[in-house]
Amino acid sequence: MKIEITGASGFVGENIQKVLAINNEIIPLSVRYVEGQKFELNSNAIIHLAGKAHDLKKVSNPGDYYKSNFELTKQLFDAFILSDVSVFIFMSTVKASADEVSSKLTEESIPNPKTHYGIAKFKAEEYIQSIPLPENKKVFILRPCMIHGPGNKGNLNLLYKIVSKRIPWPLGSFENKRSFLSIENLSFVINELLENKNIPSGIYNVCDDISLSTNELVTIISKVLKNKPVIWRISQTLIKFTAKCGDLLWLPLNTERLQKLTESYEVSNEKIKRALNKEFPISSEYGIKETINSFKIDQNK
Repeated sequence: MKIEITGASGFVGENIQKVLAINNEIIPLSVRYVEGQKFELNSNAIIHLAGKAHDLKKVSNPGDYYKSNFELTKQLFDAFILSDVSVFIFMSTVKASADEVSSKLTEESIPNPKTHYGIAKFKAEEYIQSIPLPENKKVFILRPCMIHGPGNKGNLNLLYKIVSKRIPWPLGSFENKRSFLSIENLSFVINELLENKNIPSGIYNVCDDISLSTNELVTIISKVLKNKPVIWRISQTLIKFTAKCGDLLWLPLNTERLQKLTESYEVSNEKIKRALNKEFPISSEYGIKETINSFKIDQNK
């Protein structure tokens, strides 16, 4: 099978190629939004990964999100509809559904994105779903949660640096739960979508089976480092008071940052697992350990 991949040089692209290249021909597709451009696709399937990632520092131009994540996706999907390509896989995000959740997020949850990143991805999803799909084509919209694995430089890497320096984790009194996604499990899902002709088109959340608390992450990281976890369970009242002071005094800990560090964000993967009719290859804890081991190796180089 010939597979065109946008964003092939990114973290996700490089990792899924390792799996897909075993039995397929991979064609990296370099793309960026240019008004009025048209694409010619020459493959059996296209995996659209390219786009503007979520900006945690909040310094990006909002318009860039809509050009890269919405307008570019429209152009590629229009080309797909007119081509002989039979499968279109769009890498969206759980943030297209919700930035905050009060219960486990499912595909039936009513979307209410708040950020430009999430809104742009959701607009792309809406456009894809608005186009009548020919019978010989399939479209999969994937909503992954936080993806991790070797080579990833996200929030897990920051937490690893804190724990590796034996800095106590001071928010142990907060028992949040978050869903994560190992790059190995994501690669498995994408490979199955390409090979299994019985999986219906649609939107699918993708995450590991078990959600983990930050305290559990600190403990896992400490085990990999062969250290005893140092978790301080300081009163939540005191922590929240300190965060409010941080709002006024511009301290590193403020109410917004505390919310991000302690909130829960759990995602259901039941729909994708039913469609695949298979278990994911690795567990949540094993995937985290593999990621942490890669940080450890990089640090020792």
